[in-house]
Amino acid sequence: MQKILVTGAVGQIGSELTMVLRKRHGNENVIATGHKRKPYKTLLESGPFHFIDCTKINTVAEPVKRYKVDTIYHLASILSVVAEGQPQLAWNVNMIGLYNVLEVARNYKCRVFDPSSISAFGPTTPLNNTPQDTTQRPNTMYGVTKVAGELLCDYYFKRFGVDTRGVRYPGLISYKTLPSGGTTDYAVEIYYAAIKQRKYTCYLKKGTYLDMMYMPDALKAATDLMEANPAKLKHRNAFNVTAMSVAPEDFAAEIKKIIPGFTMDFKIDSLRQAIADSWPNNMDDTRAREEWGWQPEYDLESMTKDMIENISQKCKMKID
Repeated sequence: MQKILVTGAVGQIGSELTMVLRKRHGNENVIATGHKRKPYKTLLESGPFHFIDCTKINTVAEPVKRYKVDTIYHLASILSVVAEGQPQLAWNVNMIGLYNVLEVARNYKCRVFDPSSISAFGPTTPLNNTPQDTTQRPNTMYGVTKVAGELLCDYYFKRFGVDTRGVRYPGLISYKTLPSGGTTDYAVEIYYAAIKQRKYTCYLKKGTYLDMMYMPDALKAATDLMEANPAKLKHRNAFNVTAMSVAPEDFAAEIKKIIPGFTMDFKIDSLRQAIADSWPNNMDDTRAREEWGWQPEYDLESMTKDMIENISQKCKMKID
């Protein structure tokens, strides 16, 4: 039976992935960790939880050694918008944290899942059908840490034999845990606003296409890759994965099919718009499909129906 450690387990991805892993491997076999943010009740009561600081290697090593961990899902990270406001913090958390996780993995023979992001690309990267292997010159601190993280994971695999794997996530959408500090947060906010106020003011301009993915597919990508036959992985780290390329008006049009009175206007956030403009419109995820069978299950229509149904129940609001 695997023993799994999840860093960043209180975050948007980690809070949901931890529960998926506990259901699959047993509650006591998945150790959730976080830094300062208090975990919600279900996460806290369903299995082991520890506060750690991934920038301090001993706090990472202690639960790995204590529970005889063999697999680490490293999700602790400072996201794009917050990283631009606090670049030194972003470097320390995103890079020193990853280095410590990889060192612990080397010493204790652990496998590591470390996600990258579309932020690893930049304004000189091809915007359309962005290849798996292409120019990566990001102009944000978050992007810089993600490119460096991809290279560091590759180095630890080639130099020390650490089984490192990862995907480049697009914008992630979930009704369970709200995002905080990302450029694509609007793709979650718009659904809550549609249900609560029937209107939304978008901070990205019309026609800003970005890759998006529903959280169930994001969790599936992580677990499918970690369960894939390593002999078939030519890239191992930073696989492009996507499900849909969507602009704000596409979300609005789909929402209006269910909530006809919904309206959207625009008030552009220059920082977030500049970040979004440096990212691809859509990625080519052929390598993930060929090497480990990646296949998303949700498109914009099916995701929208599920988001509205679940948020309505969560907020105890009826859709007329």
